Amino acid sequence: MDEKTRQLVGAALGRIPQGLFILTAQHEDRRAAMVASWVQQASFTPPMVSVAVGKGRPILPLISESRFFGLCQVGAQDRLLLKHFGASAPPGDDPFLGLELLGNHHQPRVPILIHSLTYLECEVVRHVDVEGDHDIFVGTVRSAGSNPGAPHVHLREDGLKY
Repeated sequence: MDEKTRQLVGAALGRIPQGLFILTAQHEDRRAAMVASWVQQASFTPPMVSVAVGKGRPILPLISESRFFGLCQVGAQDRLLLKHFGASAPPGDDPFLGLELLGNHHQPRVPILIHSLTYLECEVVRHVDVEGDHDIFVGTVRSAGSNPGAPHVHLREDGLKY
């Protein structure tokens, strides 16, 4: 693709509105999280969502091995979650230390941030290893919750980079 076409494609892709989520996973004693923006509803019945995860991200094997992932939606005014999960945790560190997680009445299979705007706990039904630079997971929603507020939505100047 020539540079002019690349710029036009990047500008067009950047106008696709994206919410911000904290993608979570856990397998055995390992937990991981990352900021994810490529999230989309994929089915009404059963309710399903898809999420794209960059190849090589430490969370990939946890989702693949556990067959579950969580999506904790970031609220419009919640800069704390973005700051906390925007930087990668050092290997071996628990990224959830000091944060409140759901667990009293419902024992999720993945870490769920209690103060997120909404959450979805999903069971993987398909893992697609595409030729591009991201893998796609499709999950059936097994549980969900919501708090009041507006979601954080953003557009990018260049849809060919974060």
